[in-house]
Amino acid sequence: MPSQPISSALSEKYDRLKALLQDLSRVLVAFSGGVDSTFLLKVAFDELGENVLAVIATSETYPEKEIQEATLLAESLKVRYRVIQSCEMENPDFVANPPDRCYHCKMELFSRMQVIADEENIPYVLDGANFEDTGDYRPGSRAAEELKVRSPLKETGFVKDEIRELSRHLGLPTWNKPAMACLSSRFPYYTRIHSEALGQIAQAEEFLRSLGLSQLRVRHHETIARIEVPPEDIARLMDPQLREAIVHRLKQLGYAYVTLDLAGYRTGSLNEILSEDQKKDS
Repeated sequence: MPSQPISSALSEKYDRLKALLQDLSRVLVAFSGGVDSTFLLKVAFDELGENVLAVIATSETYPEKEIQEATLLAESLKVRYRVIQSCEMENPDFVANPPDRCYHCKMELFSRMQVIADEENIPYVLDGANFEDTGDYRPGSRAAEELKVRSPLKETGFVKDEIRELSRHLGLPTWNKPAMACLSSRFPYYTRIHSEALGQIAQAEEFLRSLGLSQLRVRHHETIARIEVPPEDIARLMDPQLREAIVHRLKQLGYAYVTLDLAGYRTGSLNEILSEDQKKDS
């Protein structure tokens, strides 16, 4: 259901976004089905109609359920879309998992999308990065800059709470969807990314969601699963029956040790060990 009327300040920002998209005239939107890209795709389609193409990338690094949900979302929005296979797992620079791993992934992804845009005479490739994404270590943004990918939400100053508010106002089902990142973000840097572990992580997180948890991460430290949930959910995981069920299932999946991070869920926790010099070098 639509929310309360939006503030005049947010309405003005929304108008700036719509004007920017109108100026672009024809766009390809990198669409993951997350909060940001769904909002961007909806506004782009409202303004440009058939001049919008959504491209959904399938990959071992994203759960199949996320791909299915993105496809259903594109269909419900009545947006023309294409599904492509992303092949970052064939890139040894990605698989080695250095601190700039996301750069290699985004170069692969955006390069493929740029080829499609050229084939369809679409002048702009867009992603859903928002203004808050400038505050964390995000080497993938360097790939976007090098390939001239535009980020309209970032350019117009949108932050996540504003995107959620307008998404709710527009009746988008993703307005309260938990943040999602590719499964490769669960590996500590320099731990090799491989298919078996990706499947292990995906199944572990899906099991935790089946217990009613929503925002979570299972960080993969080879034989150790380090679970991150919001601080308010930590006490719940101490319930003896629930705790036993989690340990049993994750050991079934191949983990020898199952741990709970007492600091709780936070975006990019694996970046915490990087020095400022390492970030600059990447």
